[in-house]
Amino acid sequence: MKACVTRRAALAIGTAGLWTAPRPGWAQAWPSRPVTMVLPFSAGGGTDLLARALAQYLSEALGQQFVVDNRAGAGGNIGAAAVARAAPDGNTILFGTPGPLANNKLIYKSLSFDPEQAFAPVVLIAKSPLIVAAKTSLPVRDIRELVVHARANPGKLTVGVPGNGTLGHITALLLEKELGISLTSVPYRGTAQVVNDLVGGQIDLAMDFLPSYVPVVQDGKARALAVTTAQRSGDLPEVETVQEAGFRGFEASAWYALAAPAGTPGEIIGKLNTATNAFLRSPKGQEALVKLSMQGVGGSPADLRAFIVSELQKWGPVLKEADISM
Repeated sequence: MKACVTRRAALAIGTAGLWTAPRPGWAQAWPSRPVTMVLPFSAGGGTDLLARALAQYLSEALGQQFVVDNRAGAGGNIGAAAVARAAPDGNTILFGTPGPLANNKLIYKSLSFDPEQAFAPVVLIAKSPLIVAAKTSLPVRDIRELVVHARANPGKLTVGVPGNGTLGHITALLLEKELGISLTSVPYRGTAQVVNDLVGGQIDLAMDFLPSYVPVVQDGKARALAVTTAQRSGDLPEVETVQEAGFRGFEASAWYALAAPAGTPGEIIGKLNTATNAFLRSPKGQEALVKLSMQGVGGSPADLRAFIVSELQKWGPVLKEADISM
């Protein structure tokens, strides 16, 4: 009888173990069903195109479909919050940009999540400059002429940005401060709408991620006044930087990264990291980066975490001094 009880106890303990310790095998089996890649911005822009190129590659490499889910709004916070609340099982991941993964923490007073705590970094995918673009009928051809025109018409020029609190928005505000001009920001729900209204002449300027503007600039449908990085863009080599226009120290870059809900098993993070780095080295990845005017980065999850910390350290004082808050 005693032996029987012992066997039953052992069986109970073994059965409990099946329920409490399946994570290693479960993580190794990932992905076992389609994975949702949340993109917290609207479809149609360069960020969306890069996300879809990566999703297609991951689908092929990992044997399950990766589906891009566009959830635009609130500077990327709506989509990012959905990922922050998701189960840390690798089936919901975030294709993020500086706003939802870093800067929104500095400017949104009622942010429902802390990006440093809510997400597990996976990999820094790529970087690209922002562009200061103008409608073709605006009588300015570079930043110097913009300063003269804007000072003669304070507050009258409109600048389209891809959402409140986005990198385009805060860079536009920083540009105003550094150039000593006054513009009227017009927030949109994504890049595609900004491009359309700039080409259509409904807004005077755009401050946004560069890739989506290269085709319209090359076709003469919009005019590039400057790029915001320290170096010129290889896609628009004739366009000077804001620094070259005489405003030394001005620099801002867009970046794109993959993250997962905090607590996602390391095995899953590792698989995503390895596959994404392979994408960046692959012909398909290289083709996508060139087409979208982006520079591939890659690296480890630790590299991305350190990069995010450095971005917060860079933008924190800037945003505080400019009193930018949402």
